[in-house]
Amino acid sequence: MAVKVLVVDDSSFFRRRVSEILEQDSDIKVIDFAVNGQEAVEKAASLRPDVITMDVEMPILDGISAVKKIMQANPTPILMFSSLTREGAGATLDALDAGALDFLPKKFEDIARNSEEAIKSLQNKVKEIGRRRLPRSVSSYSRPSVTKAPTPQASISPRPSTSTRTSSVAQPDRSFQRTSTQQVSSASTPSKQFKASGKQYKLVAIGTSTGGPVALQTILTQLPANFPHPILLIQHMPAAFTPAFATRLNSLCKIKVKEAEHGDKLQPGVAYLAPGGKQMLVESKGAMKTLRVFEDDSPRVTYKPCVDVTFASAAKAYQSDVLAIVLTGMGADGRDGARLLKQSGATIWAQDEQTCVVYGMPQAVANAGLSSESLALHDVATRINKEIGC
Repeated sequence: MAVKVLVVDDSSFFRRRVSEILEQDSDIKVIDFAVNGQEAVEKAASLRPDVITMDVEMPILDGISAVKKIMQANPTPILMFSSLTREGAGATLDALDAGALDFLPKKFEDIARNSEEAIKSLQNKVKEIGRRRLPRSVSSYSRPSVTKAPTPQASISPRPSTSTRTSSVAQPDRSFQRTSTQQVSSASTPSKQFKASGKQYKLVAIGTSTGGPVALQTILTQLPANFPHPILLIQHMPAAFTPAFATRLNSLCKIKVKEAEHGDKLQPGVAYLAPGGKQMLVESKGAMKTLRVFEDDSPRVTYKPCVDVTFASAAKAYQSDVLAIVLTGMGADGRDGARLLKQSGATIWAQDEQTCVVYGMPQAVANAGLSSESLALHDVATRINKEIGC
């Protein structure tokens, strides 16, 4: 059965263009259009589409507000279209907080090397999130609570410029972070009781893609300020988005979160987010571990940043002393890197199917026999803290 799509945008040109691209795939059917957020809310209720594509800036009701209303009344997989600007990045992150599952740049040429690849990317994303059946009741679709840093940084208003951890990147609006829904429906599910394996670690590495921003926020906000190891974060995300995302995480977490820079010395209690459009490698300089961040023009590497690339470097630099986790995402990025880590004696975990937005990357790792545990998203932080001994 074809995936039914509602296309929402105030531009008739863009509505037509998106519709033409989607309907080139026989497994997708555009069932209607909406020209503003309010109309999107109404048609989401009456038409019950499988997927909604949503613009951010629209008259009457903007895209973020529309996402929030739809997720409260008729939870539906939503794909956002965003401009690759600082403001666009902040708005897109707000939309993900409100419940959208994924996003794409509004300029298709920004997501691919050629038009055919861009077309396939849009079609595949719509089909993937269209398979995600969300609960139709608000009570079963509520967001798990997260522990935020007990400082003014956790306020829903922008932090004052006098904060000791202010970034050069403008603070995104976080107006929906206390009320928004999330992709997992296990808010009331108690965490399991875990037992530490007794293994010693020196690094935690986390790779993810579709659904990753909310998943990472859910996990990282539950780690203590005295977390004893550095953390590497590899999230498939455009270059314009990673500074804003790192800033947002840093404002919410007890640990420090920063966009990785070339030459960074890995420090405990700091999470390093791989910059969009670049690769992030771990290098050893004696006992010291540093990051190499560089432009990658290789046509053989699809993802920039790439989980496989970072995981492989971690295997070489840390060998068995790595705890690697593969979270929700399309494709199989992370599988080959996890294999190298496994061969070095490292520990690999994967997110379970039930709490993934897209069970692609974790499934690839699990099916290859590389992961020792399959964890629900709401259990990952608890399991990390127990295993690390926090």
